[in-house]
Amino acid sequence: MVIVGLGNPGLQYERTRHNFGFMVIDAYVAKLSTKFRRTRFGLVAVFEGGWILKPGTYMNLSGDAVAPFCRFYRIKPSDIIVVADDLDLPLGSLRIRRSGSSGGHNGLKSIEAALATQQFARMRLGISRPQDSTLDWVLGRFSRDETPTVQAMIERALQALDCLLSEGIEKAMSQYNG
Repeated sequence: MVIVGLGNPGLQYERTRHNFGFMVIDAYVAKLSTKFRRTRFGLVAVFEGGWILKPGTYMNLSGDAVAPFCRFYRIKPSDIIVVADDLDLPLGSLRIRRSGSSGGHNGLKSIEAALATQQFARMRLGISRPQDSTLDWVLGRFSRDETPTVQAMIERALQALDCLLSEGIEKAMSQYNG
């Protein structure tokens, strides 16, 4: 099993909406009391259930890290969970799916293309859609007013990951979607 958080590397992208996946898996690694180590694929942490990966590529090239990582460790697509931001969900929403389309998310598109399948789980974290520039929105930081909602979403995502790993995706979807 591998949990992949999507985001962009570099200090200028820290805590931006597009790095919500990184924020969740950073919190999950801290919760599990493990540490990331730098590899050719990006930052990798090991836990009892498998690996946690922060691809070392930019978001739009996530598949260039995820596919080689999965080939190297012989991980099937059905054993991948990708955690990513989602413009089409309101801030505060979380949605887990067993598989599906990228929904226009370039990081998910890249992984789908590199794996040649959509058959991997995804946890989508709502960031809401802006009224103006999408690029400025996703690369912008959360506001102070949004911070409590973001923190609550991270906590809920950690609980959902625990449920998914211990009780399966069906239970996690029924308990955390919506």
